[in-house]
Amino acid sequence: QVQLVESGGGLVQAGGSLRLSCEASGRTFSRYGMGWFRQRPGKAREFVGTIDWKSASTTYADSVKGRFAISRDNAKNTVYLQTNNLKPEDTAVYYCAAGRYGTIENAYSSWGQGTQVTVSS
Repeated sequence: QVQLVESGGGLVQAGGSLRLSCEASGRTFSRYGMGWFRQRPGKAREFVGTIDWKSASTTYADSVKGRFAISRDNAKNTVYLQTNNLKPEDTAVYYCAAGRYGTIENAYSSWGQGTQVTVSS
C-alpha cells in the first residue's frame, strides 16, 4: 500500500503559480505511474496529468497543457505539480494518486487526501 500526502495548495490570484507536492511512502515506486486529478466545485473529479515514475514520461489534459508540469524527485519520493498562469476555472481540490500510468481514475489504487487550490479573478 502506498501512502500519499499532498501539500502546497492555497489562494492565488489569476495569472499566479503554485507548486503542489505529493510525498509518497510505503512501497517502492519504480513501477508506478503518479497521477494528478482535480475536482472543481459541482463537477466530477477529472484527470490533470500523470508521470511515469521510472521514465519520467508525462501526459496532460488539454485544459492544462502548456501551463502545468509534473516532475518527480526520486530521492524524496515526491511528485510535484507546477501550476502556472492559473485561471479561476482551475479552482479545485487537487489529488495525487499512485497506480498504473494512465488517464482514468481506475488506473490508480492509492489516493491522497487532496489539497485546495483557489484562484481569484
